[in-house]
Amino acid sequence: MWLFLTRRFRTWLLLTVLVPLATRLLRRAGQVLERRNGPSAVSNGLLRVGGMGDRARGRLRGGPRR
Repeated sequence: MWLFLTRRFRTWLLLTVLVPLATRLLRRAGQVLERRNGPSAVSNGLLRVGGMGDRARGRLRGGPRR
C-alpha cells in the first residue's frame, strides 16, 4: 500500500505523524528510565532527542527562537 502513495504525501506523512510520534515515544522512554534507574547517559540522550523534536515543531509553528 505504501507504494500507491505519492512521494510528496509519504514525505508529509513521515514529517507530520511519524517523526513527532517517535520523538514523543523516545522522550517517554527516557523519563521511564530516569525514574527507574536515575539519570544516565541513555536516559539523557533519549530526553535530548525528545526535546529536539519539540523545538523543531515549535520552530515550524512560528514559536520563539532561543
